[in-house]
Amino acid sequence: MLADLMLKLPTPYALRPAHPGELPCAVAIDDAGAEQFEAIGIRFDLSDEHPFVQAERLRWQHALKMGELFFACHADEPVGFFALSTVAGHAYLEQLSVRPDHGRRGLGTALLQAACARCAAHGDIQLWLTTYAHVPWNAPFYERCGFRIVPEVECDPQLRALLDEQRSALPAPEQRVAMVRPLRA
Repeated sequence: MLADLMLKLPTPYALRPAHPGELPCAVAIDDAGAEQFEAIGIRFDLSDEHPFVQAERLRWQHALKMGELFFACHADEPVGFFALSTVAGHAYLEQLSVRPDHGRRGLGTALLQAACARCAAHGDIQLWLTTYAHVPWNAPFYERCGFRIVPEVECDPQLRALLDEQRSALPAPEQRVAMVRPLRA
């Protein structure tokens, strides 16, 4: 199945599962990606000790432990990743991030396609995520990739709780939305 996922990454990138101890690589990629938000007025200034940051990293660590954190590598160096989990019994994209110096090359789209393929191979019929509605490389990007915004009243209580957690800690809380994409007909 990994070979099928690898076919989806553009040359010269390769996809591989994260190895134990590589969580700091994912954090560094995400931190670099977060810098581009500052250009549109969103500043993530939470410390590493903030409860939201710690909870997020615990979820990523769990994804790594479960074999659900994958890196896109360039010359063996991780430059992008996705992490998958489950929320309310549904596949959930914890995070997708690409270092800005490797952006605008189709890598984010390829990582998202690989994440969807992995979920579909596990028998999932949908992939859920939460993101910003107003950021061009968030909800509009996901919509182009087949996701749709789901009204909060239609979300499972666990997903609503996750949105509440994000809204209590992240900037622009009114812009946080849930999205879903069907994975097969």
